Amino acid sequence: MSMIRRSNVFDPFSLDLFDPFHGFPFGSGSSSGSSSLFPSFPRTSSSETAAFAGARIDWKETPEAHVFKADVPGLKKEEVKVEVEDGNVLQIRGERNKEQEEKTDTWHRVERSSGKFLRRFRLPENARAEQIKASMENGVLTVTVPKEEAKKPEVKSIQISG
Repeated sequence: MSMIRRSNVFDPFSLDLFDPFHGFPFGSGSSSGSSSLFPSFPRTSSSETAAFAGARIDWKETPEAHVFKADVPGLKKEEVKVEVEDGNVLQIRGERNKEQEEKTDTWHRVERSSGKFLRRFRLPENARAEQIKASMENGVLTVTVPKEEAKKPEVKSIQISG
């Protein structure tokens, strides 16, 4: 009999979509129907998502773009998929296959992880999803999401009479 322990400790690898409003009464994760101000996203099983915890991802914002960097050592670009779902959810997924075992081999240590990973990020409103670019070099996947230019307020001078 297996026992599953649940914890209140934040585990970023058990999430398949970063939702900063999760847990708030007005949050996007509510199942109360269409009364929520934010859309709800389906969840996948945490065992599928957490199988390959080596998919560590940094997200930084520059004046021009949102930049995601994922450590995916040993993976080829054909083994990684970058997709945009519903126009505003960036999805990065991949799989590292287990090394073939030979019956004559004796393993002394197995530390490298294998399995699937799936990470999802809701993009902000200023993201230009149609212009996303991705590249991979030395085991680091870089996804660049350009930002819309900030609209400068139009200033109209009013002549003062009198």
